[in-house]
Amino acid sequence: MILDRRSLIVGGTALLAAPAMATHRDTRIWTFDSLTRIGGHRVRAIGNPRVIRSPLGRAVEFDGVNDAVFIDDHPLAGSPRFTFEALFRPDGGVFEQRWFHLESDESPPVAPGTGTTRILFEIRVVDDRWYLDAFMRGPGYNQALMAPNKTFPVGRWYHVAQSYDGAVYRSYVDGVLQLELPLAFKPQGPGKASVGIRMNRVNPFKGAVRQAGFTRGEALTPDQFVLKRP
Repeated sequence: MILDRRSLIVGGTALLAAPAMATHRDTRIWTFDSLTRIGGHRVRAIGNPRVIRSPLGRAVEFDGVNDAVFIDDHPLAGSPRFTFEALFRPDGGVFEQRWFHLESDESPPVAPGTGTTRILFEIRVVDDRWYLDAFMRGPGYNQALMAPNKTFPVGRWYHVAQSYDGAVYRSYVDGVLQLELPLAFKPQGPGKASVGIRMNRVNPFKGAVRQAGFTRGEALTPDQFVLKRP
């Protein structure tokens, strides 16, 4: 994938020279190549997730039973527009799998996974195929983007994305639009993330995750996506 000629900022470091009139792109990338630190954050693992080699590089593999990792960061907190990308490999398993969960902290505190403000990547598995479920919930909005008629074979690597441009919520698989709907989104607050399972340890994921990308303040188009599609 060819990036456009704007500056890409990852962890505060410019990766691509920009023309004089361009604005900086605020993107944070988490690479799942460790079970101790991901994206500069400490990781807490449960079960027995494994770091594996893949055609895309190192990735973390989950068994679909109780493997998961938890990270004390909500990388899209405070952003009114965003793009959330991931490279993952679904390997079948149960029907409902919630494999990437961002959730805002609440006051007073509530049990993990039961909060009212969150952004999710989920899948639904039917036989040897799956379809995407992107989901957001927060003050005044509660929206899933699911297209059960758009299914894909398990056991392969995919790029998925969801974005919000200030008016419309969209989801993509391998750069192809799955669904789009108007949404009155409000920025979410600081919080946490779980990968491989919902934050309250239900709906585990069977498969692997290589990377996630979080672009704040901008809904990218497929030709602008930061993570390279398989």
